[in-house]
Amino acid sequence: MLRVFENRVLRRIFGPKRDEVTREWRKLHNEEVNDLYSSLNIILVIKSRMRWAGHVACIGEKRGIYRVLVGKPKGKRPLGRPTRRVADTCECGKEPSGSIKWKQFL
Repeated sequence: MLRVFENRVLRRIFGPKRDEVTREWRKLHNEEVNDLYSSLNIILVIKSRMRWAGHVACIGEKRGIYRVLVGKPKGKRPLGRPTRRVADTCECGKEPSGSIKWKQFL
């Protein structure tokens, strides 16, 4: 049932196709929709996420990932651009490898 809905939405997004022989508009076939949209199958993605959620539920309440899965965020995020950190603004402490050693300057 989920695959039917997914194909219906993708057909709506990609629109009809004009047949080369009869010059009439027609709906896209399933193979054509799959060729145009080469993403993962949504059913496999949902199954893998459900399997992961079951694994996290078995881990227990003391682990952080369980609190992320079950918990609800509190408070509000600030509006606008995120505040800049010292590590973002200090270009003088970069090493050739790309890592920043800005703590030595403080």
